[in-house]
Amino acid sequence: MNALVESNKGRSKNSALVQAEAEAGQYLTFMLGNEMFAIGILSIKEIIEYGQLTEVPMMPAFVRGVINLRGSVVPVIDLQLRFGRKYTEVGKRTCIVIVEVTDAASGEHHELGVVVDSVSEVIAIPASDIEKAPAFGANLRQDFICGMGKINERFVVMLNVDNALSVNEISELVNLSE
Repeated sequence: MNALVESNKGRSKNSALVQAEAEAGQYLTFMLGNEMFAIGILSIKEIIEYGQLTEVPMMPAFVRGVINLRGSVVPVIDLQLRFGRKYTEVGKRTCIVIVEVTDAASGEHHELGVVVDSVSEVIAIPASDIEKAPAFGANLRQDFICGMGKINERFVVMLNVDNALSVNEISELVNLSE
């Protein structure tokens, strides 16, 4: 898994469609609570152990803090809180997934860390096994979901990281909390 993640460093994406085609159906799956989620592998930079977080005052609750990643300051987001759920309790398998998001307005790329309960695996999900995001019932904003993947008779929520972790939206929420 790390070889796949490491091989994606330095790559950029132009649009959601190009990204989906380029990923050839490869997704990192992880758990949040009792639900499985997936992010396209090209958005994943690396996976690190949870720890060494520096809290930043006056941030929204879902911003857990920042980490020093090889000299760069990387904000860390609690996905559970971002999705309006309960705070993620840190356990033995809790880790931080470093993802690259693209700012829709400027096209700039940003690295963010997301706290997940556990990472499962990198899997291939063929396009034929991906359903359109539901209009209701997923307990997430519809724009956060790019589809529902079928894996062994179960569904996995496929995240649109550029929307779920929108740098502009997060900045606006930070400004509102000041």
